[in-house]
Amino acid sequence: MQIPLQITFHGIDHSDAVEERVREKVGKLEQFYDRITSCRVAIESHHRNVSNLHHKGEPFHIRIDLKVPGTELVVKRDPKDSHVNEDIYVALRDAFQAMERQLKEFATRQRETAKVQARA
Repeated sequence: MQIPLQITFHGIDHSDAVEERVREKVGKLEQFYDRITSCRVAIESHHRNVSNLHHKGEPFHIRIDLKVPGTELVVKRDPKDSHVNEDIYVALRDAFQAMERQLKEFATRQRETAKVQARA
């Protein structure tokens, strides 16, 4: 990655364990597609003064901005159901699964374009 990974926490305390999980998930994306130029992950809770990362009642909001050559892929998990993503690790898993799907689709389109250009 050309620009270092950026992880921000809004409305919740910073957690080394959560940061490490994010780094693992981004590492997995980089193994799949090694041309990622930057990645920003924002983890947010609208519930104020949250120190417990497994709180109940308010879902976590996860946003992943991933830049690859020629475009930016974005996943924004902003659940409407208050029982969804009440666990930060579940929220991260779901968001990164969605990003992995987008990245795979992007890589497939890129390979198809390269094949067409090679034939011309």
